[in-house]
Amino acid sequence: MVFLPLGARPSLAQSTSVLPSGPDTTAQKPTTTAEPSSKAAGTAPSPAQPSTAGSGALPTATELKGERPLSDPSVLAPAARQLPEALQPLVAPPPLALPDLPSQVRIQQLRPLGLQEVETLAEVNNPNLKAVASQVEQAQSNLRAQISAWYPTINLTTQNNFPSLRNNYSFQNSATGLFAPTGATIGARIGASMNIGINWDLINPQRVPQISAARDSFEKAQNQYLIALRDLRLQAAQAYFDLQLSDEGVRIGQESVRASLVSLKDARARFQAGVSTKLDVLQAETQLARDQQLLTNQLSSQSIARRSLAALLDLPQDITPTAKEPARVLATWIPSLQESIVAAFAFREELDQVLLDISIANSNANASLGATQPFLSIVNNFGWDRSNGQTNVPEGQSINFDNFSYSIDNAIGLNLRWTLFDGGRAAAEFRQQKQAAEQNRFNFASRRDAIRFEVETSFYQLLQNNRDITTTSREVISSREALRLARLRFQAGVTTQREVVDSQRDLTQAEVRYATAVTDYNKRLAELRRRTGLDQVAFCKPPALKAVKPAVDPATQIPIDPQPLQPACQAEVRGPGGASPLSP
Repeated sequence: MVFLPLGARPSLAQSTSVLPSGPDTTAQKPTTTAEPSSKAAGTAPSPAQPSTAGSGALPTATELKGERPLSDPSVLAPAARQLPEALQPLVAPPPLALPDLPSQVRIQQLRPLGLQEVETLAEVNNPNLKAVASQVEQAQSNLRAQISAWYPTINLTTQNNFPSLRNNYSFQNSATGLFAPTGATIGARIGASMNIGINWDLINPQRVPQISAARDSFEKAQNQYLIALRDLRLQAAQAYFDLQLSDEGVRIGQESVRASLVSLKDARARFQAGVSTKLDVLQAETQLARDQQLLTNQLSSQSIARRSLAALLDLPQDITPTAKEPARVLATWIPSLQESIVAAFAFREELDQVLLDISIANSNANASLGATQPFLSIVNNFGWDRSNGQTNVPEGQSINFDNFSYSIDNAIGLNLRWTLFDGGRAAAEFRQQKQAAEQNRFNFASRRDAIRFEVETSFYQLLQNNRDITTTSREVISSREALRLARLRFQAGVTTQREVVDSQRDLTQAEVRYATAVTDYNKRLAELRRRTGLDQVAFCKPPALKAVKPAVDPATQIPIDPQPLQPACQAEVRGPGGASPLSP
């Protein structure tokens, strides 16, 4: 066995998460003090580390992780960023690609893939993981937007005068009341004006809580990416194991059909020789029909498993993946149940998510309370205006555009805004957020218990599957030998076809149970690695196979003729007199 210690999985790429620079990156909530997180310090908690608390008291999550735990991508091997050269033809199609012709979705290639290749393709191609990565970028942009509250805002306004042309004409009516204008004047001015306003919040009680909530939301987004990556690797592994199981089912179905064909051939030969009865032939035909149905079901499961894996990997529309590796036991789980549980508590980002929810609720509560506290800002307004031309020029005279006016003004001051009474709105919102924080504390306890139950379930099922592999492997060997002896007894005329049919059915069921046990074992192993964050497994050495394929009995290698698919209305086989199979 090959031992792989914790965190020794080879890295496919380097990825770091950098918080935006700004005053808020060190700001804490006004009413809480955050303790340093073990993840923030760059060291992961050891599963076997004893508690510093007393024997009768358990440490709290805030003591172990801090009130605002930071995301730590170093606890997980980073996702692949690009495909190797051999897998470049399997790059995902564009996100908005949509086939509109049957030829575009017709399968042109069956591509064998290994488990490691499947994980790489999933990490690079899967659209759900890309969507979660986009959410991380959105949260980072939101954090940068909240950081801007520390800086002044500068606004430039022109008020439709940049530039502008103004013409005017005015006159006075005569004293007689008739329309006889006198004293008419004209005017025209070309000018521009602008105003630059600067506003800088010196005191903003909501600024620090809002930035803290945005930073916690950014940490949640990074944790969610790690969770999505863990889930994607688990889904890819389980989909590949299901494909291996379906391949084994097809192989078992083919061998069963070949064995049934051999038994039917022997039964017919003995019946024609007069040493057997028609009942033996009918029993052989019945077993052949059962095995053909088994093969049909397994072929359908194989096609579905292939397309399910193709959808997860987001492969090109004309390519279907196949399993390059046969189903076999991959490794042995090394940590004990207790170590697995403590490791899950230490490394599962889901618990950090709940702690961050508590911190966000507390920050929102402080922001709500800050709405009734004084806001103080410094304001500066700078104005500039220039215009050329004249007004009130007697009609008939020309306007001198060389005549101009110019003005500059600047005003600076402090603005105070203080909500003295809001009807209790701020206090109610404060209580609501504090109640939400209390709810998240209960959610933490529920999630903690669920994580332990998940680990225990996978661990106990792994032990069960381990024993199933032992028992089913013995069952396969015994059933295979029993079938060989039953055939010899039938050929010698000392038993009936029923014994052969029963032995063959026992062998088929034993092989199916063995393949299922191996697949379930590998699934539980993948679940434990996902649910604990540990890679402490002992990989099994691959079986040593001979260079020469072992010889097989040519009599058992009977080709399986493909059966044409008839319409359902014509597929039913009628009995004597056209009776339906459901008729008594």
